Amino acid sequence: MPKKTKPQALKELEALLAQVLPVAQASGDIDIVTDLFTTIHRLLTAQVDRGDMKLISRALQELRYAFDTFSAYRQLRKVTVFGSARTKEDDPAYKQAVAFARAMVEQGYMVITGAGEGIMRGAQEGAGREQSFGVNIELPFEQAPNAFIHEDPKLIACKYFFTRKLIFVKESHALALFPGGWGTMDEGFEVLTLQQTGKSAPMPIVFVDEPGGSYWSEWREYNVQHLLKRNLISAEDLHLFIITDHPETAVKEILTFYKNYHSSRYVHGRLVFRLNRPVPDALLDAINHDFADLVSQGKIEQGPALPEERNEHELVNLPRLMFWFNRKNSGRLRQLIDAINQGY
Repeated sequence: MPKKTKPQALKELEALLAQVLPVAQASGDIDIVTDLFTTIHRLLTAQVDRGDMKLISRALQELRYAFDTFSAYRQLRKVTVFGSARTKEDDPAYKQAVAFARAMVEQGYMVITGAGEGIMRGAQEGAGREQSFGVNIELPFEQAPNAFIHEDPKLIACKYFFTRKLIFVKESHALALFPGGWGTMDEGFEVLTLQQTGKSAPMPIVFVDEPGGSYWSEWREYNVQHLLKRNLISAEDLHLFIITDHPETAVKEILTFYKNYHSSRYVHGRLVFRLNRPVPDALLDAINHDFADLVSQGKIEQGPALPEERNEHELVNLPRLMFWFNRKNSGRLRQLIDAINQGY
């Protein structure tokens, strides 16, 4: 696309501004639109460097396009698969990725990968084009889209790693990591950090090895020896993930996570778990006893959707568990979700 001249850009801006106000009013999100325009105004009045402005503009474009691409599939659960782009088709780890993705699709899930070769290609081979998303990163080497997602409308191209990783986590309901290099390690530690700090919603994380492999078990031992023993992480943090060399075990872990737990959100500081079925009184009493350390005040209570949730039409009829979470013990929070699911 040819670069716009300044008069052309000005004319286009004037036309857009004339359209924004009625669209924003109709959307019901005029407060957020006002915040966005306030940010733009402050960037302009602060005379921010052009390079910084380009970074902000490109990041917003990437996120907007990604959100639009995923919007038609919001009702379907998705699992993101991470792993090396260098893994060959005859490698046992590649075959594990194929088997895992195929099994997840059979359970009604869609699969998201980084769209490259290796493990990513294996996962999309197993999932098939129709059930695949690709979130590619523009690199000078080894990251062209693989044949199973190339030119698919569900392929998203990113210039920045930070927007790409945000998309992975935001759109996923589960994460699976196969052996990989620094990129895989980066993605693995990031998702664990987001879980540990409560900056992303609880979700199952599975580390899948090749049959009889020790890649992830040795990685876990490093965490125990060098992080846990120095009190750099807590023992409960090790409950945020599992390690297995069986794809069927990884699939079961993900499905079990959503056996009764559905999703969560905060409402005025109170954590709300949406459930598929109400919790029996005996189980509610048991979790109040066993997980009292998670509650900063009051107790865990069961009830219907709160007034602030009434606009979430597809979720409004689900039962809720609500409590004032201490916002610290995310590993224990994962154990609470396991206890809720194990009651069925």
